[in-house]
Amino acid sequence: MHSNEPQTTKGYWIGEAAQRSGVTTAGIRHYEQAGLIRRPSGSEAGYRWYTEADIHQLRFIRQLRNLDMGLPEVKAMLQLDLSRKPDCQLARSQLDTHLARVAQKIEALQQLQSKLTVLRGHCNGTAPTCKLLANLHAQADAQQSGHST
Repeated sequence: MHSNEPQTTKGYWIGEAAQRSGVTTAGIRHYEQAGLIRRPSGSEAGYRWYTEADIHQLRFIRQLRNLDMGLPEVKAMLQLDLSRKPDCQLARSQLDTHLARVAQKIEALQQLQSKLTVLRGHCNGTAPTCKLLANLHAQADAQQSGHST
């Protein structure tokens, strides 16, 4: 704590805000630059003061990020949340769009898992030469010549 300006009268320093919100100081600065949170007013010494409302908004952003929402999605949800009369249907629509993206990611990860399982099947760990690595080299060579496996 900075001794010349007590946090109780205006809010919290960035480190304290980070601790209270669960967002790192770098994350807080990043969200400020991205326009997701206002840059708080500074103290006389130039330090930033964060209010309870700022900390709550950081927690809200963290919650959206924990749902794997990208910054544009977070910004859209914040705009809905901060509007005078939030549009619940639009919020639901944005969530549905995000849910569809998550489903696509799951499908891509399942395909990756299948490829890795097949690749793993090439190796029993006891051969004098590693068939797993040999297979990866063969795939790399096929890509060079324009073929895919």
